[in-house]
Amino acid sequence: MSTLSTTPHATQAAALAPARPTPGEGAAASGAARDAAGRRTWRQAIVQVPLLRKLVWADLVINVSAYVVMRQATSQWADEIMIGSLLVTLTLNAALVYWALLPLRALEATARRVSSGDLAARVPVSRSADRDLTRIGMTLNALLDSVTADRLRMRALAAQVISAGDQERAHIARELHDSTAQQLSALEMLVTSSVREVPSGPLHERLAVMREIVVESLAEVRTLSHNVHPRVLDDLGLAAALEFLARRTREQSGVETRVVSDVRGVLPKQVASVFYRVAQEALRNAVRHAEPGTVRVRLAATGGSSASLEVTDDGRGFDVAAAEGARDGMGLFVMRERVALIDGRLEVRSQPGRGTTVRAVVPLSPLGAPELDP
Repeated sequence: MSTLSTTPHATQAAALAPARPTPGEGAAASGAARDAAGRRTWRQAIVQVPLLRKLVWADLVINVSAYVVMRQATSQWADEIMIGSLLVTLTLNAALVYWALLPLRALEATARRVSSGDLAARVPVSRSADRDLTRIGMTLNALLDSVTADRLRMRALAAQVISAGDQERAHIARELHDSTAQQLSALEMLVTSSVREVPSGPLHERLAVMREIVVESLAEVRTLSHNVHPRVLDDLGLAAALEFLARRTREQSGVETRVVSDVRGVLPKQVASVFYRVAQEALRNAVRHAEPGTVRVRLAATGGSSASLEVTDDGRGFDVAAAEGARDGMGLFVMRERVALIDGRLEVRSQPGRGTTVRAVVPLSPLGAPELDP
């Protein structure tokens, strides 16, 4: 006679194995799920009924119920029934209106975030909101999506415009440096040689004057070449270009100019170009109008999401509103437009006698330029 034996492992596996539902249990579970889904759909359909319909139906049900109760009750309870129905109507109407207008808070919060510059804000879609208010929220979201897409296209076009301008300026700078400057340098060598060979006299003096003119013209051409497009910006990056700009400012004006940078990566080309132009214009304005003793240029990046450039001087300061309202404020206007091309913002803080701070902040993602390159 044979006997069946079960090992401990087989027994444990059988105990741990999930029990298979019987056909009856599976049908019951499926029916319960369908009932729950039906109840959710039914409640959602009632909640999303427009507010006006809710009020009409609620008032109708309360008034009809009060009329039926009054017909069946004695006349001595008529006043109490009418007062009770009125209180119920007011309470229910107030509750329905309050509940239906709750999504307006989300609309207000979204509008406030958009007005502060957060175009990524969207109105949350609530299943319990009034149908008309939900439609308003969805329309606002669609509008914000369209605006975001337009800004992305504008950013792409602005990047192309900035890149094309930089390429053209770089071409002009190379022509000035490699062609005009080289020819003037050769002319300087010839004139210098002639000055050494000609004995003292009127001709020697005229050649010496010609040599000074050529030397000054050569220096101006080299300065113009750098101002049009600094090659160091392409070769070594924005921080090195700002250092070179600060050194030239110190040499030409005697103003102590310092550069501080905590940017570890390489900024996108369009951001670097705009920041350099802003720093160049801010330094020029400070030296020309403010008579500062010290100018500080600070370049910073915040977690790869944005980059900022700040130029601060301790000069005379000025009235920002008056300067921007006059034609003298065209430099500020040009800086604002440059920064706005890459979806940034420019802030100018200044008071007479308290110096000036020019701060540009540019997003690096998602509506901004690409993130920092390693």
